[in-house]
Amino acid sequence: MASKKQLIVGLGNIGHEYADTRHNIGFMIADELAKQADASFSTLRYAYYTEYRQRGNSVYLIKPTTYMNLSGKAVNYWMHELKIPLQDVLVIVDEIALPFGKIRLRPKGSSAGHNGLKSIEALCGGQGYPRLRFGIGSDFPKGRQVDYVLSGFDDDELAELPALIDRSTQIINSFINIGVDLTMSQFNG
Repeated sequence: MASKKQLIVGLGNIGHEYADTRHNIGFMIADELAKQADASFSTLRYAYYTEYRQRGNSVYLIKPTTYMNLSGKAVNYWMHELKIPLQDVLVIVDEIALPFGKIRLRPKGSSAGHNGLKSIEALCGGQGYPRLRFGIGSDFPKGRQVDYVLSGFDDDELAELPALIDRSTQIINSFINIGVDLTMSQFNG
């Protein structure tokens, strides 16, 4: 497989008050990817940014600083800046439609009401980008979704989180090395 350029996007919100919330799982996984690659983030245009090489591939990792609802602004900027096509952008996103701990890689799909994904769709040319959906569950009363996604993980979930973040990085590293289809057949079982 020829070497590729890939943009990995961890979605979340900047600011201490959002640091360890369910909505920021994309930031947490991006932080772990950077740590494993011995890379550190710099604050650049619209994002915390770092880059590294993995098996000959160039990996560009961002955490948008635009807040979740404007994530597309950062993704669009870096896609064009780095000349990376939409299908080589992987977005890491929290997903209430999956139970906590379920992790699914998808080659494309709808935003399912997620404001970060809606913004990316609107500003980056549609739904044709892979996403890693990290299940955060949906244990909230009707009308309380915002409070739920902006809340921290409970104690049982926190105990499981390191292993789930590690599994997420394995899936992303596989995506970088062998692509979305082979990775899905290996991990989505």
